[in-house]
Amino acid sequence: MKKKLGVYIQELEEEIKSKKIESNPEDVFKWIQFYQHERLIHLIVTFFVGIGCILFLLGTLAFEMITLLLLFLLTLCLFIPYIFYYYYLENNLQKLYDIYFEIKKANK
Repeated sequence: MKKKLGVYIQELEEEIKSKKIESNPEDVFKWIQFYQHERLIHLIVTFFVGIGCILFLLGTLAFEMITLLLLFLLTLCLFIPYIFYYYYLENNLQKLYDIYFEIKKANK
């Protein structure tokens, strides 16, 4: 998904730079909705993995169980990449909004 979003944004930016905008704003808007859904799903997953990470850490501190420490480390290893991926989605979706408005303005 990360690669597809990057390629799509790059193609749209090249269209804008060349001043030959062939993309339909409605098509771009549909892709924005698709990536918004992707962003929402990853926000929910990131939130619950983060909550699990905190709970396992608190459980480790309260009960001093090695298994809870291992679960904390496992969820932490998941949580960090989720944060970076969500950050990527959020920033590139903002770029896509800007591109959409440029294309819409150019098609008037």
